[in-house]
Amino acid sequence: METLSLSTLSISTFVVFLAEIGDKTQLLSLMLALRFRAPWMITLAILLATLLNHAAAAWVGSLVTDWVSPDVLQYLVAASFFAVALWALIPDKLDEKETTMNGYGVFFTTAFLFFIAEIGDKTQVATILLAAEYSATTMVIIGTTVGMLLANVPVVFFGEKLANKLPLNWIRRGAALLFAVLGVIALI
Repeated sequence: METLSLSTLSISTFVVFLAEIGDKTQLLSLMLALRFRAPWMITLAILLATLLNHAAAAWVGSLVTDWVSPDVLQYLVAASFFAVALWALIPDKLDEKETTMNGYGVFFTTAFLFFIAEIGDKTQVATILLAAEYSATTMVIIGTTVGMLLANVPVVFFGEKLANKLPLNWIRRGAALLFAVLGVIALI
């Protein structure tokens, strides 16, 4: 059982980390870091927003397993992984309307914007799928949150230097391949 939990944690971390590279929330992290220059507050706000958002997503994912038969769920999860694989190939752009909130402090602004930006995002969908696939919901939440932090914290602290050096197209392709492989695994 412990091996399953560690496996769930590792897969959840890796999947969300890859899905987050070049994502709009990573662009949001860069924008907030450049605007506020308060990396520790931004990081804490990202942690809180991600925990809340992914806990809700994992809860939905675990509820789905109660509503849908295992056979149907297997095909739904696989199809969803294939859809997210295709989605991962499309570069995200930060919407200008997401940057209009000012005056509420670095922490609240970051937490609010990050939580809203994650709604319906690839990583939230991935969290729902992972929670539907694995019974270790807490490990999914921890793993997806760690994956989110691994992808965003370096951007918050070193964003300008990293932005021009990462091969985002290849990373997106790798994330798409990973989601496709997870889709195949879900079918098996």
